[in-house]
Amino acid sequence: MFNRKKSIFFQTFEEMADTIVEAVEYFHKHVAQLTDLTSFARDMKEFESKCDRHVHTILTELNKTFITPIDRDDILKLTGSLDDVLDGIEALASRFEMYQIREHDKYVSVFAEILVKCSHEIRKAVHLLSHKKLLAMRQHAIAINELENEADDLMRECIKTLFSSVTDPIELMKRKEIYERLESTTDYCEDVANTLETIIMRNS
Repeated sequence: MFNRKKSIFFQTFEEMADTIVEAVEYFHKHVAQLTDLTSFARDMKEFESKCDRHVHTILTELNKTFITPIDRDDILKLTGSLDDVLDGIEALASRFEMYQIREHDKYVSVFAEILVKCSHEIRKAVHLLSHKKLLAMRQHAIAINELENEADDLMRECIKTLFSSVTDPIELMKRKEIYERLESTTDYCEDVANTLETIIMRNS
């Protein structure tokens, strides 16, 4: 089914997953104490640009490769879903700079913790894909789905608290968008899990 040598596609998927972990851990570390918002947004943009370069590598290889190790559509879907996670976390960082949000928010930190866990599950699953251990990937896909459910519950809690405690409409609007983008980024992680599940079913 797979070639013995690790393909450029699997190698690049691993590099994308590693970049996601780096970016999310950076976000989690810095979001608790935001001082230099410009540097924060710039550094997150660099992670996003690095991931874009990986996307370019995959698309270039796909255009010149006749036989691919997995279905071409699955390669495209996995590439897109991994890229969406990085785009989501970078867009969040840019909002902190745009809105000049510096004060610590416990809900943002909890969301960030969930995203860190998701990123590690993604990396473990992608590395298993590279080593053809398809069935072993499933436990990580399931874990990501469970973490996304945690994020849904957290979203309901933080929105309820937001509307009961914040009276300034501008502040409320800014906070609400941050929470929604955090929850959307966990959705992107779940999209990765769903794509991995499809790959498992098609290749097992």
